[in-house]
Amino acid sequence: MDNIAFIGLGNMGGPMALNLVNKGFKVSAFDLSAEALAKLAAAGARPAASALDAVHGAGVVISMLPAGKHVDALYCGEHGLFGKLPAGTLVIDCSTIAASDARRVANAAKAVGLRMLDAPVSGGTAGAAAGTLTFIVGGEEADLEQARPLLEAMGKNIFHAGGNGAGQTAKICNNMMLGILMAGTAEALALGVKNGLDPKVLSDIMSKSSGRNWAVELYNPWPGVMENAPASRAYSGGFMSELMLKDLGLAEATALDSHAATPMGSLARNLYETHVADGKGKLDFSSILQYFTAE
Repeated sequence: MDNIAFIGLGNMGGPMALNLVNKGFKVSAFDLSAEALAKLAAAGARPAASALDAVHGAGVVISMLPAGKHVDALYCGEHGLFGKLPAGTLVIDCSTIAASDARRVANAAKAVGLRMLDAPVSGGTAGAAAGTLTFIVGGEEADLEQARPLLEAMGKNIFHAGGNGAGQTAKICNNMMLGILMAGTAEALALGVKNGLDPKVLSDIMSKSSGRNWAVELYNPWPGVMENAPASRAYSGGFMSELMLKDLGLAEATALDSHAATPMGSLARNLYETHVADGKGKLDFSSILQYFTAE
């Protein structure tokens, strides 16, 4: 297998890169955080001094970055990596960005003879650590087949959504629904508790009834109901509310571009915007419960 460059070792990228190292892949890594870089180096990765250093000799480049502007800055423009990579290099961007940005970056890659996949993920930090992520891939099928052994080292489910940008569109649709479900679940639990119900009993009832959903069953927002959920550790260590707000904003922008009606997605975005403005942006997105329980 070609050398792999991995750029972006945050809450998601760090565990993903670690799984590659643990599965025997040769990884050169770069991140602005010296601590994150040192942690991966201790596991056997080569710590790089810069993104350009990381991609030296790499046949595959993987990135996991916060937003579209970071992806654009890394790859495009006068100082971007696209001008430095050999023709034929496969680039896999796992960031969650606008589909239009993913298509534009992919076109820039093709213009200089590179191959690119957008491969955003679902499964959260727990899935990244366990290697059970879902990859939602946009791009050429042949490129996906080359990338498959790498993705299988980091994830459990791999879907080919379509051409470049399709992975991002599918991811945004999924996360819009997730934001709606979490807000609705929190609202229902808060209503029940305010009327004397035990939140665990109500959650058990809903999980066996028509209101069952992923948030109720696997990521319950009420503290103490689910031992391993972020809600039971003060909403730490999960998917931050500010990132959910970002994804809901991407969904709303996509809806405007395609003249699609997303009233529930817009309402969820407004709820998270208020929540983040209240200083809760770094808390897991299930902390939206606090919006409904505030006195």
